[in-house]
Amino acid sequence: MFSRIPAAAGVGLRFPHHGVALQPTPGVSWLEVHPENYLLDPGARVHLRRAREHLPISLHAVGLSLGSVAGVSRDSLQRLRALIDELEPGLVSDHLSFSVANGHYLPDLFPLPYTEEALEVVVKNVDAVQHALGRQLLIENPSVYLAPAAQDFDEPEFLAALVKRTGCGVLLDINNVYVTATNTGQDPAALLKSLLDRLPREAIGEIHLAGHTTRHLDSGQRLLLDDHGSKVGDAVWALYRETVQVLGRVPTLVEWDNHLPEWQVLAAEALQADAVLIALHGPMLEGLPLAFHRPVPG
Repeated sequence: MFSRIPAAAGVGLRFPHHGVALQPTPGVSWLEVHPENYLLDPGARVHLRRAREHLPISLHAVGLSLGSVAGVSRDSLQRLRALIDELEPGLVSDHLSFSVANGHYLPDLFPLPYTEEALEVVVKNVDAVQHALGRQLLIENPSVYLAPAAQDFDEPEFLAALVKRTGCGVLLDINNVYVTATNTGQDPAALLKSLLDRLPREAIGEIHLAGHTTRHLDSGQRLLLDDHGSKVGDAVWALYRETVQVLGRVPTLVEWDNHLPEWQVLAAEALQADAVLIALHGPMLEGLPLAFHRPVPG
């Protein structure tokens, strides 16, 4: 049975918090993990199965490389499918990016040019992944650091076309919206509005919140780094409120990967997200819509 993900706040589970995650924690309604950390480690999967007994689990992949021209690794898909069959997660997601080129694995998630050619590549790969997994995949909008050259689409248009052609869903990362807009000279609120206007509401199956770091370059330019190493910033909280005002309740995940804090700090961030949802939409009552496993469209 698939674990149903509530339209409430969860946190990203990292190895140092495995033990704590086995205990009831106020404000944490579900957990999300990177499946790559568990694919080849049976011992780590034991901890994850135990956590799965307490809270619903979502898988947030970082290694499918959906933008790679060579396609998605068949071995990676088989291992991911086996983990999905074992854990029965409520949601599965990956990024609108590439991390493999010419057989070389790159140490980051690189954004794609929003061109017709790139769209064809991603459509083909998303179709292959959804077919292999037998379920819908959520695609996360990337963080961008340089203003792109001439392109065929803007980001909202590209994502909307991808959703229309594959039936995939969207994981809307609010921190990435803020980072991308700031780094490329856009208004974050305007970019968010365009995404919410262009994307079907039912396609947005999850929201991510995270912290970022500011760097001041020698040129005087301010650069934001999506490092997931601090509390969610005030500007991102403001965008989150705007988002759930439009969308209603959506499963919301607080990511924290670097400079990992005590579990209580992470749980407090989830409580703050839940407070936003309650303030705008009231407490979550039994019977409200939940995010859940969705079959491949068509």
